[in-house]
Amino acid sequence: MSVTVTVKIGVLNVQGAVSEHVDHVKWVDAEPVLVKHADDLVDLHGLIIPGGESTTIGKLIRKYGLFEPIIESAQGGMPLFGTCAGMILLAKKIEGHEEPHLALMDVVVNRNSFGRQRESFEADIEVQGISDGLFPAVFIRAPHVVAADQGVKVLATLDGRIVAVQQNHLLAAAFHPELTEDVRMHGYFKRLAEQYQAK
Repeated sequence: MSVTVTVKIGVLNVQGAVSEHVDHVKWVDAEPVLVKHADDLVDLHGLIIPGGESTTIGKLIRKYGLFEPIIESAQGGMPLFGTCAGMILLAKKIEGHEEPHLALMDVVVNRNSFGRQRESFEADIEVQGISDGLFPAVFIRAPHVVAADQGVKVLATLDGRIVAVQQNHLLAAAFHPELTEDVRMHGYFKRLAEQYQAK
């Protein structure tokens, strides 16, 4: 008799909408793990980097000794999913900033593409790989991808701006899927985690 092993998805627990991501991970029948130290990355099948303030998150992952371990985990094939600020952390280049953060995805991002917090909005967008209709995307001081290398798949655009991308096992969205009741983006990421788990 085969034993089903639960998919474990970590949520970076230093800033941002952590509890909302945890809820969505539960809703797609995966096990959420709060990640604050390098030891928390052990035995994970995926890691979500929530929104927040990208510069602050970048400093905190260094403070908690997570910077190198996250990079090593991703280079070893573990899927990462960056939302809003998480997209900025994954990018290899940030417009107007000399230093990137994790620098794992071959994209250039513009940090505050969609204005300030009071200009937050929701838009129904088509996301490649997400079936059953448009996705209700919540944008809060959102970035967007200015340029993507050939190996990066564009999953969604809004008003001509790239707002969701995938590069192999790395996934990034400019919006906040955790702030809606729609779990399809987390389900999409869970499938990446399952592929990693099966290796």
